[in-house]
Amino acid sequence: MDARSYLTKVGLSVDVATVREAQQALWAILEEAKKASLPATPSALNALYTYKVPKLSADGTCSLHAELDPTPYDLSKVLGGRSVQNSFSLLTLDALVESVAQQSGCDWLGIYQRRELATGPTLVKLAYRGVESRPEFPLTPQFAKTSNNAAVALDGKARMIQDIRAHVAGGGAYYECDPKVQSEVCLPLLDPNGKVIGVLDAEATKASHFTPDRLALLVSLATEVTSHLPR
Repeated sequence: MDARSYLTKVGLSVDVATVREAQQALWAILEEAKKASLPATPSALNALYTYKVPKLSADGTCSLHAELDPTPYDLSKVLGGRSVQNSFSLLTLDALVESVAQQSGCDWLGIYQRRELATGPTLVKLAYRGVESRPEFPLTPQFAKTSNNAAVALDGKARMIQDIRAHVAGGGAYYECDPKVQSEVCLPLLDPNGKVIGVLDAEATKASHFTPDRLALLVSLATEVTSHLPR
């Protein structure tokens, strides 16, 4: 989906020329990713498929910030194993997230894919930069009441919160993974037909972090990353 169509679909007002300029920078990252070799050691391969996660509360509704689960999350169980195709997808996503996280100055940036799990439709975190966070978000109306990720995945509309404290004080939905976060952008990932297939989530520890240029960079990632998600 081209940038103009995407912005119209998700309800964002961003300069299209700035988005396209950011996309060109991402294409260079993609070219480098295509040339990269898959990890040659088990530990390096594990770094693509597994990551640490915080423990969840007994009812599963929130993350316990000070406690990590002793068992890392394993993407291979969700993606159907460790295949060459899955490994290249994760390697590419990791490179893109690394680049955009640095350029945008975000304190947290992640890509989630909508997957059909035994528990129902779920957002699964595939690649990220930042502190440890929840790996799965249930895609239910109930969970969407407190989670922007889930809400964006269900309604397909972008959300930008420039002051989380004011947002929460006003009764807005917000799932707290890191109490330091003060601003957030959630963007849907769309297939060519406009169907939501995932979510991009970006967070910063200062309010009003997401300037037009930074938002355009995130939009460029949201439109480019969809063709590199695992199948």
